[in-house]
Amino acid sequence: MDVKELYEKIAKLMDKEVTLSGWVRNHRKQKEFGFIDFSDGTCFRHVQLVYTDKLKDFEDISKIKIGSSIEVVGNVIKSEGAGQDFEISVKKIKLIGDCPDEYPIQPKKHSREFLREEAYLRPRTNLFQAVFRVRSIAAMAIHTYFQEHGYVYFHAPLITASDCEGAGQMFQVTTLDLDRVAKSGCVDYDKDFFGKPAALTVSGQLEAETFALAYKKTYTFGPTFRAENSNTKTHANEFWMIEPEIAFCDLDGDMDIMEDMLKYVIKYVLKHAKDEMEFFDKFVEKGLLDKLNKLIKSKFTRISHHDVITILKESKVKWEFEPKYGEDIAREHEKYITEYFDGPVFITNWPKDIKAFYMKQNPDKETVAAVDLEVPGAGELMGGSQREEDYDKLVRRMDELGMAKEEMEWYLNLRKFGGCPHSGFGMGFERLLIYLTGVENIRDVIPYPRTPGNCEF
Repeated sequence: MDVKELYEKIAKLMDKEVTLSGWVRNHRKQKEFGFIDFSDGTCFRHVQLVYTDKLKDFEDISKIKIGSSIEVVGNVIKSEGAGQDFEISVKKIKLIGDCPDEYPIQPKKHSREFLREEAYLRPRTNLFQAVFRVRSIAAMAIHTYFQEHGYVYFHAPLITASDCEGAGQMFQVTTLDLDRVAKSGCVDYDKDFFGKPAALTVSGQLEAETFALAYKKTYTFGPTFRAENSNTKTHANEFWMIEPEIAFCDLDGDMDIMEDMLKYVIKYVLKHAKDEMEFFDKFVEKGLLDKLNKLIKSKFTRISHHDVITILKESKVKWEFEPKYGEDIAREHEKYITEYFDGPVFITNWPKDIKAFYMKQNPDKETVAAVDLEVPGAGELMGGSQREEDYDKLVRRMDELGMAKEEMEWYLNLRKFGGCPHSGFGMGFERLLIYLTGVENIRDVIPYPRTPGNCEF
């Protein structure tokens, strides 16, 4: 039996014998009895084990160290202690795996910085036990939403020859002898593994569009990589992205799906991770549950980038970064605009010059049919657009940006071979987790974070 099942069937198991296997989280020993805080990882809750000196192996049990794995046999009894309805009266404990006194995860408060250094052990702490279970549940919520709505799950290639974002911040993939390349001063890609430059993907979007124009609705959910030398709380070099693509869908339809999906995922997590979410609300971000429940009930505002800049300019706020038409908005602007509308805001029709080449050009020739979703307390959570379906317009835009069209012929051909209006969006999974848990650093919602100078484990 596991602890999750024990809690689910506790009414039937009172005064019954059970066998559990798991780990010692804490151990308080006294002269005639002892208490073991026990967890097996199957749910967020722990179980208290109580043993007395009436057991023949009392001395051996009292020597069991924190972190050890054990098998326990005992009776479920009503607890007289505060904060728990039942406990296990121990009949027998078998030590499975011993643990030395220098075990790093002791029952005391550890800093998150310290736990990053011990990342292989941090899932054994309450905080990270909660974080990574919510990560698992949120991932299931995303798959469930799209599967229930008829999407095909598309596995985007991780090695690619195309730079979706056009920023050039890609990790190169090569089998060439780099020492020899350095000595010769030149690179012969004909001798490389793929016969051309290749890199780790920054986005699966372009390839996903090919599946959308065959299946109508598709989505990717997998790792992406950015060779960006950034050390902020919201940037990592390896992270997961959710990227749906929908055929016969315009920007308004895209926003409908973005809003519906986000609300579904939040509801799912609140339902399936109640203990963890209550823990976050109590110990990580006060008011987290109120924030999430408010978002579920909110109607998302839709407003153009131009009108947002007007609101910012007409405010009496003294900005650190002055808002300007035709330019991006800063974090302080995102915060103001969500507070101004008291809820999530879709900012639409962005200046063409600050957005990606594939976005649909609006009739004004100055903006594109793009959207960013800003949510209270987190800023940008998703970004999407209607994709440019006009072949000639897309070619002209690529020419304006000096992009090589030969490598992208397959992408352009989607516009020639039965093309149609289509849209999509992307959401960084870790950014969603930061919003869901209140844990503000991306390094603490990824099991083993990859950031500049850090590639441990």
